[in-house]
This record gives sequence, structure tokens and C-alpha cells, in this order.
Amino acid sequence: MASTLAKCFLTVNLLLLFVQVLAGRDFYKILGVSKSADVKQIKRAYRKLAKELHPDKNRGDPEAEQRFQDLGAAYEVLSDEEKRKVYDRHGEEGLKQGDMGGDPFSSFFGDFGFNFGFGGGGNQRDREVPRGGDVVMDLDVTLEELYSGDFVEILRYKPVTKPAKGKRKCNCRMETVTQQLGPGRFQMSQQQVCDECPNVKFVPEEKVLEVEIEPGMRDGQEYPFVAEGEPHMDGEPGDLRFIIRQVKHPRFERKGDDLYTNVTVSLQDALTGFEMHITHLDGHKVHVVRDKITWPGARMRKSNEGMPNYENNNVKGSMFITFDIDFPKGTLSDEEKEGLKAILKQDSKQTVYNGL
Repeated sequence: MASTLAKCFLTVNLLLLFVQVLAGRDFYKILGVSKSADVKQIKRAYRKLAKELHPDKNRGDPEAEQRFQDLGAAYEVLSDEEKRKVYDRHGEEGLKQGDMGGDPFSSFFGDFGFNFGFGGGGNQRDREVPRGGDVVMDLDVTLEELYSGDFVEILRYKPVTKPAKGKRKCNCRMETVTQQLGPGRFQMSQQQVCDECPNVKFVPEEKVLEVEIEPGMRDGQEYPFVAEGEPHMDGEPGDLRFIIRQVKHPRFERKGDDLYTNVTVSLQDALTGFEMHITHLDGHKVHVVRDKITWPGARMRKSNEGMPNYENNNVKGSMFITFDIDFPKGTLSDEEKEGLKAILKQDSKQTVYNGL
């Protein structure tokens, strides 16, 4: 009886081990989203974590590179509808094996091919994985998109590896070889050792990438796509990095989270006051009222009418409005001049000074 229970307990433990291996990484946990999250929530979570976990920001952390790769793998699967369906049914192993249909344990029990990694496979994993080059590109973005946020689709022709005829040398590395020259005599030297792999070729494939322009993003900010850069025949592809480039706007200039604009008013409005509306980047109207004299170069500040802060979209900068005066052309009659002097009640005054 005890022997039977022990066998059952061992069988259950083995099944649990196989299930854990089969499940692989928890991509939902890596991205910090629920299983019901939609594509936009997944993209937003990836964008946020990609900035926090990028290896360049975590130098000195030996696990930073692996966490960043896990994040990229999670995003690649969960942002793809078909891959996500397979992952939800069979876990990460299902993606490697293809959709396994009915029996998720077939890859473990088929032919009883247990392989727990003992033996000479460790040196292969310990080698440094070669990596393709990064691709860096500028992405022109309007100030309207940086204010409200948007999704920009980019068509990418990415080289991918496809099987080809023949064999090729791969995983080449330098190894130390010891050669016996005689009794008590030997020689050590470095020589290149290569494996023989199936041949492959690069074929361009069309892929649509979606860049999320988040409100408050700044000129020069980086937007990475993990593993979308140049491929490597024997390793991993590099990254594709877009650099946000703000396009010059006809009405507004941005400085940090503040917006600057100029308004030209007539001399009559400058002297008597005026009321107007400025159309903002998202179409809403900014109300401007002046009930006092406006001089050339006068500046008005409108709080919370600037750009949203990237880290906290609930906080916005200010809008600064500088007024220019449109003076009338032509000449005034003597009678008009006297009438104007009576209205302005100013003495004649000319002052020379360095105003720079």
C-alpha cells in the first residue's frame, strides 16, 4: 500500500513538473496586465515597462538584459491575436511546438524522450549570443499628436530567415586545443571551431508596426521595438528604435510643457480692450480678455493650457501669449492729431537707452 502511494505521489509530482515546464513564462504577469486586457492596454503597459527596464537604464544589474528580453517576448505574443490564442491554450511551449490541438503532453511523453539537460549542453548555452545591429530612425510627429496622443502605423519590411538548401558553418568560436608533442611535452593553441547548421537565407517580410504617441512625449524621446532591428543569422536580431521628432507648428512653440504663441491686435483694440478665442491643439477654445491698454510685447499667461506632462497627464503647463500691435498706415490730419493728443493726455517724450 505504501509503495503504491509513493508511486502515485511521484507520478503527480512529475505531472506538475511537466505542466510547469509546458507553461513557460507568464507573459501576463511580465506585462502586469490581466488576461482580459485589450491590445491598447497591452501596448501601453509595454511602452511603460520598456522605458523602466531598458538595459541602458539598469547598467550593473546582471538580470536587466533577461528581463528586457522577457518583456519583448511577452509583448510580441500578447499583441498578436493568433499567437495569443495559442498561448492562452497551451502556454509558451505551445508557441514553440505550434498549436498542439488535443494533447498538450504529447511532446513530453512521445517516445519517452526525457532530457533534463545533463551532459555536454551547458557550454552551448554559456556562449555569448551574437546580436544583429540596432536600427535607429527619426519619426516626425505633429504637436497635435503629442498633445492628445495617437497611434501611428508604420510599414516595415523586415528580413527574416527561411530554410535554404545545403549546410553552413555556424556558432564559430575560438577554443583552446592541447596537442601532445612527446613524453611530458605538449602544446596549447587557439583554433576556430564551428558547428554545421542547416543553411538559411534572408527574405523580406511585410509587417505593420504601431507606434503609440503618448500625450506629453518630448522631442528626441526614444520609442523602442525589441527584436525588430537587423537580423543575425546565428543569433538574435537587434532593436528598432524610433526617435520622436516634433514638427514645427505654425501657431505654437513648445518649451518643456509650456506653449508660446503670438497674437496681433489692432491699435484700436490695444487701446480700448478686446475679447477673443484661440483654437487649441485639440480644437477647444482658449478665452482671452483684455480690458486694459495692451502695449507691444505685453504677455499673458493662461494656466493649465500648455502641454500635458508626460509622467502625469493630469498636470499641464501654461500657455504664454505675446501681443503685437498692428499700427495703422498713412498720415493723420492736424485736427486728428490734436484730438488724439487730447485723448491720450501724454506729454511728448523720447528716451534713448540700451534695451537689450
